[in-house]
Amino acid sequence: TEENLDRKKDEAINRTFRGVSAHFKDVFKELVPNGAGELIMRTAMDEAAADGTDSEDEEEGGSKKKKAAAEDPNNPDVSLFRGVGVKVRFSRSSENFLMSQLSGGQKALVAMALIFAIQRCDPAPFYLFDELDQALDSTYRAAVAGLIKRQATPSSDDSDNEQPREGIQFICSTFRPELVAAANRCFGISHQNKVSSLHLLSKNDALHFIANLMSEEEEVVGEVTSMATSNKAVASSRGGGSGTSSKKRKTTKNPKEEDNDGEDESTKA
Repeated sequence: TEENLDRKKDEAINRTFRGVSAHFKDVFKELVPNGAGELIMRTAMDEAAADGTDSEDEEEGGSKKKKAAAEDPNNPDVSLFRGVGVKVRFSRSSENFLMSQLSGGQKALVAMALIFAIQRCDPAPFYLFDELDQALDSTYRAAVAGLIKRQATPSSDDSDNEQPREGIQFICSTFRPELVAAANRCFGISHQNKVSSLHLLSKNDALHFIANLMSEEEEVVGEVTSMATSNKAVASSRGGGSGTSSKKRKTTKNPKEEDNDGEDESTKA
């Protein structure tokens, strides 16, 4: 009957949410050992309580649904659901935060925890991530790399407190060393004459390549910072007195003049 179909649908949705929510807590704890996270199902009753609305029309229209939800708290009426919320904290002493209150890196970490929680409920044969660690610092990058390595490694029946798990393939692009160190195989992609080529690399070669990229990034950041400082000094010298201005112009030479003198002030700095 239609009632049985609705009941089975509600049970399936509630069962899935409970499973994903439980895995989300575990995954977030693995990524942030000192923190905690949980998924919260928002309902129409929560919205009514937040708005302070308790009119007779709402009571009459929703009394049956609320009564059904109260009778079976494990399988509330799905029609009452309004969305899923997230509450997380990143240390033992900090308060809980909503997604809207998090930084970009923290939002990325929460999104990954949700993806891995869903993956544990309903695994796919492989996952493709494009620079998923870009917004993370080194600590969280290492935590994500460790989690991916555990998820990719099959577990046996003898594992303590863990159900048997088949190995899953993760394909990740990255410019950071943590995922490279955890990978089983590393590939590099070259692009020449509008043609891309794939090269199998050893882990040492891949890490060396990443280290060179990171050092180049640091050099670029250093050059930009030096240029910004130099421009600020030139601007301040133009606004100063005649004696101070001449001294500052002397220490902030034009790059062409520095080449003519045989010295590079930015290199010396």
